[in-house]
Amino acid sequence: MRQAVRAIIIRDGHILVMRRNKFGDKYYTLPGGGIDVGETAEEALKRELLEETGFTVTDSKLVFVEAASPQYGTQHIFLCQAEGDEPHIAADAEEAKDSLAGNVYVPMWVTTHDFRGLQFRSGVLHEALVHAQTRGFPQTPVELLNNYDKLHAGMAGKG
Repeated sequence: MRQAVRAIIIRDGHILVMRRNKFGDKYYTLPGGGIDVGETAEEALKRELLEETGFTVTDSKLVFVEAASPQYGTQHIFLCQAEGDEPHIAADAEEAKDSLAGNVYVPMWVTTHDFRGLQFRSGVLHEALVHAQTRGFPQTPVELLNNYDKLHAGMAGKG
């Protein structure tokens, strides 16, 4: 199953998100992407964040693991400290190439207040992030079960 990483970066009351319009599907998510073969989650986190935002990870801590749908696989979500000014997509990143095909990828800061109203790709991750911003992030990684898994778990005994 696919493995991926996501970065939570919060600065001065703002959280860094990626606004996407992928083949007409409009949503927000955290910066990040797939873990390549032979790459650790931490290495993928550094590579993906640099590609999608131009930021360099200086510290990270795994706070959530989301068992997403088969299409998205397992998401390893890290709370990060990162260096960088204005977020931007690297010219050689996959997202920059996809943008030439009409897709849109925009890394951007949103206030933590405005974050609550975003149409986020993963509702369970969005809910966990809203909760963590008011109550604090977990000290040990928390497994998030999304609606896809809840639905299929509930259907397991039926038939």
